[in-house]
Amino acid sequence: MKKMIVASTSTVFGSDYLEYLLPTLREHFKNIENLIFIPFARPGGISYNDYTAIARKAFANIGIDVKGIHEYKNPKEALATTKAIFTGGGNTFELVHQLYKQDVLSTLKKVIENGTPYLGTSAGSNICGVSMMNTNDMPIVYPPSFNTLACIPFNINAHYLDPVVGSKHMGETRETRIKEFHVFNNTPVLGLREGSWLEVMDSTVTLKGNYSARFFQKDATPIEIASGKIIGDFI
Repeated sequence: MKKMIVASTSTVFGSDYLEYLLPTLREHFKNIENLIFIPFARPGGISYNDYTAIARKAFANIGIDVKGIHEYKNPKEALATTKAIFTGGGNTFELVHQLYKQDVLSTLKKVIENGTPYLGTSAGSNICGVSMMNTNDMPIVYPPSFNTLACIPFNINAHYLDPVVGSKHMGETRETRIKEFHVFNNTPVLGLREGSWLEVMDSTVTLKGNYSARFFQKDATPIEIASGKIIGDFI
């Protein structure tokens, strides 16, 4: 039974890293003392050790110790035996590139589907969908495939931004880019606004947080989904 938190961001304005999610994570990771952190997305190009230290400091607030997956000699074995997993944000292309390079993507999918509690933020949430094709990130590396975990039956557009009414100087909107995606692809896309997250319990995916999300399907008008609603009701 899948047990996942899929969050748009790790940090909302004016808060510390993961601070806004800690009450949820305290329950999500209840009775967990240790977890594996996947730092492959490297926001701003920081080192794995420095990124892991940031995650470790945040989880210390709820009594959980953190060890980076790069610290293990056998990452696949570590994932197969860990009690919990967190994949942080950064660049989704680099994250997916490393998951394939380290040959851990299929293992990660297996343990999540077998019930290991998982947290993803930003890029770590993008990989929960069918593919990473709705990331906002620059393609700084070329992964062997855009296919990702497919633990949820749609793609995530994290950090979703609404168009500014009347503005003509902000380039293509997120909605425009997702419409372009749907010219060539059928996978639904959820625009997940900052401060919102998905709670995944087996096959039930529920929107949480203070904001609605925008749901896009090919050849259909986008739908606003209110917090507390089950996403599957709209597919």
